[in-house]
Amino acid sequence: PRCRPSGFPEVMSVPEAVAQKHVKAKVCLVGDVAVGKTSLIKRFVLESFEDRYVATVGTKVTKKTVQVDWKGVPATLDIMVWDIMGEKGFRALLRDAYFEGAHGVLAVCDLTRKDTFYDLNNWVQMVRKQVGDVPIVFLGNKADLVERVVVSPEELARMGAILNAKYFLTSAKTGRNVNEAFQILADAIGHRGD
Repeated sequence: PRCRPSGFPEVMSVPEAVAQKHVKAKVCLVGDVAVGKTSLIKRFVLESFEDRYVATVGTKVTKKTVQVDWKGVPATLDIMVWDIMGEKGFRALLRDAYFEGAHGVLAVCDLTRKDTFYDLNNWVQMVRKQVGDVPIVFLGNKADLVERVVVSPEELARMGAILNAKYFLTSAKTGRNVNEAFQILADAIGHRGD
């Protein structure tokens, strides 16, 4: 190596290409039938919306990649989004396999149907019993149906405070707060860095 006058070898400064951490996380959507879980996933992953209702058969998994901080380091996170049927009969049937290994949960209610809001607590208890204290974000969906809304933001906020979860008023139809809700959940998962 060539030597500088001081006698030390010359050091080439080459920027190191540091590969960004790439991680996967399983995210489950829970909530009663027809609250808009599948529509929210389509809006997030495909940026589309369909007005017709199709009951989800069993479970379906879709993937979207987002940027997060993983234990303080920038990372690429593949969110594996699991969709499940909302019918109560399927809960017991699919629960173990559906929740197994979940890193986070979006708990969805329909703002125009109060019963779906009250049932969120049951979904959360089921999740926590199965996978422990994973990050949860509440979504009050169908916020675009303003004249039919019966669940108030205050009620969602109160439930969020009790269960230590953030909440969003969303609309799969307009896209309102959908990406934000998924990103907040992804950030919470990355912060934990399981």
